[in-house]
Amino acid sequence: MNHRDELLGNGFSIIDNIFSADEVHTILTTINNADSNKGTFRKTTDLFAIRQFLKEVPETFDLIFTDKLKSVIRQVMGNNYFVVKSIYFDKPETSNWYVSYHQDLTISVDKKHKLDNFGPWTTKQNQVAVQPPTDLLENITTIRIHLDDTDENNGALKVVPASHLKQIYRPETINWDIETEITCAVKQGGLMLMKPLTLHSSSRTTNRKKRRVIHIEFSNKELPIELKWAERINLN
Repeated sequence: MNHRDELLGNGFSIIDNIFSADEVHTILTTINNADSNKGTFRKTTDLFAIRQFLKEVPETFDLIFTDKLKSVIRQVMGNNYFVVKSIYFDKPETSNWYVSYHQDLTISVDKKHKLDNFGPWTTKQNQVAVQPPTDLLENITTIRIHLDDTDENNGALKVVPASHLKQIYRPETINWDIETEITCAVKQGGLMLMKPLTLHSSSRTTNRKKRRVIHIEFSNKELPIELKWAERINLN
């Protein structure tokens, strides 16, 4: 099964060896040199995160969108996808940050505007987010670039295969008699592709190793004229 078919059928796929160790080192150095005093930078003992990552650390764009990554995007999604959200996560060695099963049900937009089938709305760190119609969520593909080896001991994602095919799937209704759980171990420099409606969770770190990930979401759908994607970046 190729990665596109695996993504569409199971809701996720893993691709190794997209970035070399040197490329990862350069990306991390660039992130570490960024001004971390901005409002989109979140720091706690359990998590360091940068929202609107590609806008806040634009020096990383050409380092991330290599010919190799662009080739993956073309093969898996097609030629007309653009960035709609980007986040950098650093789950430190001592992190007890646990995330229970959920779907990614919101998109980032430029403002709040009452529209049919859009809602509820939230605002975090001046970023407006909204749950859009399901067909818009189904269109999105997430690429998670792993900057560290990640397995079940340092917070690798666990997923419920094919759960994205059930549209909105409330975690409290998961029937573990029929569902399975898979841990998505990814090597440094590899990718995890995922559909936002795939149920996923993350465990606490137990091996005192970092888990740093760049999370980028892509779509090829335009929003209603009243709204704009908050982080839209065209790749061409």
